[in-house]
Amino acid sequence: MILSTTDTLQGIPVNEYLGVVTAEVVYGSNALRDFFAGIRDIIGGRTGAYERVFEKGQKDAMDELSKRAQRLGADAVIGIEIDTGTINLDESGVLLLITATGTAVKL
Repeated sequence: MILSTTDTLQGIPVNEYLGVVTAEVVYGSNALRDFFAGIRDIIGGRTGAYERVFEKGQKDAMDELSKRAQRLGADAVIGIEIDTGTINLDESGVLLLITATGTAVKL
């Protein structure tokens, strides 16, 4: 499965557009990770724990995007866009949301 952020694949014609595919990954927050992220906010610097969560989430979202495109009979997903966000759960915490969207195509 070819996965690309571009609308076209150089030298490879698209024979059929199969439709938009989307994959979502949601992770719960972690009290210990949140605590250390809060310290980083105060003293400055990068928050490695959350960077790893987003890195894993992006990989998981791309893997799921590939699976959903395969179910449609696709050879590739083009025009991929990855978005991140949060879902606030009142006072009980925050969920991290990672969404991947692209167009499934037959080559």
